[in-house]
Amino acid sequence: MKRVMAVFLAAVLVFACAGCGDGKKESKYAQALDVLNTVKDAYGEGELFAVYGGDMENAVMDAPGAFDITKTEELEVSLGLPGSQASNIEDAASMIHMMNANTFTGAAYRLKDGADMDAFAEAVKETILAKEWMCGFPDTLLIINVDGTYVVTAFGEKEIMETFKNNALSALAGAEVMAEEPIA
Repeated sequence: MKRVMAVFLAAVLVFACAGCGDGKKESKYAQALDVLNTVKDAYGEGELFAVYGGDMENAVMDAPGAFDITKTEELEVSLGLPGSQASNIEDAASMIHMMNANTFTGAAYRLKDGADMDAFAEAVKETILAKEWMCGFPDTLLIINVDGTYVVTAFGEKEIMETFKNNALSALAGAEVMAEEPIA
């Protein structure tokens, strides 16, 4: 009986300790910029287009760049992140086609702990699909969950989007498509 009781108490202790910790999501990626650089590095020779990244004040040429999350209006206008969702992110980065943002615009967002990823993705999707486009419009919208911590959004020309999606899904640990649909 003592042996059964000892095994039972050990099992209870193991399960009780499993709930311990700070509850913070762990990710392979330290920041949103790491996510986009991982995708960029997956491109084969001749696949990658001319890009720039970051916000207007801190633009980086030929690479993704960190985006200042306090610039909520610029986040919405440039990347399609609705202002209502800015409080749900703690980090952002962008990767945009040098010639025309409608040809390709990609962003990575690290969500704050407790943020509802599905609601975040739906809000971004609604904002991008409702956007009034100038200088042509993109063909496809893509939203990817990266390891439950990051959301990658992208819109652009169909073939460029397909290459981006394939590279993201093959290069990013724990990446899954949340939404992929045409923009009409």
